[in-house]
Amino acid sequence: MSLLLENVRKSYREPDGHMLPILDIPRFELASAEQVVLVGSSGGGKSTLLNVIAGISTPDSGSVTIDGYDITTMIEAARDRFRAQRIGYVFQTFNLLQAFSALENVLLGMSFSGRPVDRPHAVELLTRVGLGHRLSHRPSQLSVGEQQRVAVARALANRPTLLLADEPTANVDVANQETILRLIRDACRENKVSLLMVTHSADIASQFDRQVNLSEFNRVGAGA
Repeated sequence: MSLLLENVRKSYREPDGHMLPILDIPRFELASAEQVVLVGSSGGGKSTLLNVIAGISTPDSGSVTIDGYDITTMIEAARDRFRAQRIGYVFQTFNLLQAFSALENVLLGMSFSGRPVDRPHAVELLTRVGLGHRLSHRPSQLSVGEQQRVAVARALANRPTLLLADEPTANVDVANQETILRLIRDACRENKVSLLMVTHSADIASQFDRQVNLSEFNRVGAGA
């Protein structure tokens, strides 16, 4: 089992002081090397769920177990190190550092893991995503599709066991959406990486064997 959530609850405090429940998940599982697409209504908690799984946000209660480790029991520094070593994250908005080149963005991502930076591996990844001739280009010199390819390479740089992708094709033009999706899925398949992808696209969701609506296992606002 790559990922197991049990009794995970998460709420946020509203301006008037009331607590707004976002997640109430009795159980959710993702098998090793499995690829799952997560769908659901906008504002339904999908991004919150990914952030809880990644350890960026902590749940109010419950356990989030990845590769046998419950990250909710870890202090923040340990969660950050665990995420850097075992979890890849592809954001909708890329989150690339504008002052750094494509190669430097990937290398910087590697440096957070505590392992030696593997420059040949970073070059190999960028070459594989079609950016071998753009290594020294900064994000502002790349197209939107190329920036997302850098983000994919960065997410895979530390050879994670779990890849989280939050609407990775949302800001990419239609011509590049299939390319980005194929890059992510092929890389995960070849390296036996579990994949949990959020999307609003019915076309993208239809390509996955397992499609899950958040309302199916989140008791907050089920069916909303």
